[in-house]
Amino acid sequence: MNLAAAANENLASTSNTLIYSAMAIYTLAFLAHMAEWVFGSRSKVGRTAAALTADKAAAPAVTVQSKTKAGGTAVLDRPKVVTRSAAGSRDVPDGIGAHGGTEKGDLYGRIAVSLTTLAWLIHVGGVVSRALSVERAPWGNMYEFSTTFAAVAVAVYLILLVAKKNVRWLGLPLVTTVLLDLGLAVSVLYTASDQLVPALHSYWLWIHVSCAIISGAVLYMGAVSTLLYLFRDRYEAKLADPSGKQPGAFAKSVLERLPSAASLDKFAYRINATVFPLWTFTIIAGAIWAEAAWGRYWGWDPKEVWSFITWVAYACYLHARATAGWKGRKAAYLALIAFACYLFNYYGVNIFVTGLHSYAGV
Repeated sequence: MNLAAAANENLASTSNTLIYSAMAIYTLAFLAHMAEWVFGSRSKVGRTAAALTADKAAAPAVTVQSKTKAGGTAVLDRPKVVTRSAAGSRDVPDGIGAHGGTEKGDLYGRIAVSLTTLAWLIHVGGVVSRALSVERAPWGNMYEFSTTFAAVAVAVYLILLVAKKNVRWLGLPLVTTVLLDLGLAVSVLYTASDQLVPALHSYWLWIHVSCAIISGAVLYMGAVSTLLYLFRDRYEAKLADPSGKQPGAFAKSVLERLPSAASLDKFAYRINATVFPLWTFTIIAGAIWAEAAWGRYWGWDPKEVWSFITWVAYACYLHARATAGWKGRKAAYLALIAFACYLFNYYGVNIFVTGLHSYAGV
């Protein structure tokens, strides 16, 4: 074995070690996010004190974070943010966050974000080490695509936090999904470092696949917020139900801390609308690459077909969101169907369907 091959093998081993290390820290972040939700479930005394404080603070001046002691629980008082919803629907304040407005919950939330950041840095190190070991873009098979996809998804979340967006509620579902994705990658999809098939030796690998990964990571954010919107919308409808039927204690404890249904709906729409042009470019770039590799822009290969189906599904969603009769839950269902098409295009087509894009490596 020559020195170059030995160095590449060492880098591949380092990459595996870093991915497993990142998984361990993501697990700690998952536990911290869970603690944030658990300790953010305030006692009745704490809830009553917060409600009284909110009533007293209903004056024009909006101040900050004061700390009050209620029943032994430190409560953080925050101003209510109301997102204007569509005509004919509810205008409801955003929830107080996963921490529940408590000092202890907020502390665990900050620890969770710090651990997620640390895990992400190690995770990125693993992806970069893999790239160095194979001397190419680290997404030539499903294992490499999955590990890079997870890293980009976390990066999008951290960027939104740095931009001071109210997205900490995304932390728990995100870290849970990342752990599932990496667990599947290392246990089922793992492929040893190897060179690409000739068709993939092109600079379009960097352009086309990187755009697909970024698009998927952002679309994932949109899918999570859309799913939570459906739960929160149902919760708000029950609260407004004149029959007096109220949500259960567990549902209330969780859902009351999320942003309002209107906020979640607008966040999902903006996320999906922002990344849709990039997904469109991804398909166009793939067609250009196909012409360079196989001499035709479009050949109705299964991967090409499902990429187009995904594009059509998201186009239908965006059109529905702009149409008065299809706003709200109907449009949300379309968004989830569209993301399901993206997932099938990745897992289903790669694993179960044979075509020119069969590079799964499993």
